[in-house]
Amino acid sequence: MTHPEPERTARPVGSEPSPSERAVHIGSVSGSSFAIGDHNQVGTVNGASGADREAAVTELLSAVRELRADLSRLTARVADRGPVAVLDAELVSVQDEIESTDVVTPGRLARLRDALLSAGPVVELLASGSAVATSVAALLGA
Repeated sequence: MTHPEPERTARPVGSEPSPSERAVHIGSVSGSSFAIGDHNQVGTVNGASGADREAAVTELLSAVRELRADLSRLTARVADRGPVAVLDAELVSVQDEIESTDVVTPGRLARLRDALLSAGPVVELLASGSAVATSVAALLGA
């Protein structure tokens, strides 16, 4: 379907356009950001979408399982178990959410990221911790 072009009229230089001259029509936009008009701000979040996001969630689930296994072996040797217990609880929540819905919400990812930071010294010792942190950052678009 085509739309007729609006009739354009000349206006004096420096004059404000009428509301009808300010109309903007956008069909669709993908992978871009822009602003139209006065005093607009643009914010962009680049995150995984579609099949890429599904693959990233599957990768996160695998990394979560591996980190949980590593933490269970390491916990007995860690003096400060508090942050590790919180991290494990978040890992369980993420694992449950992915296994039951095949997705993970941004809020859950943010809580997992915070738990990873709190348990930082332990997580930094484990390659699986790095894998989870990388997956979370990718899914959050950070």
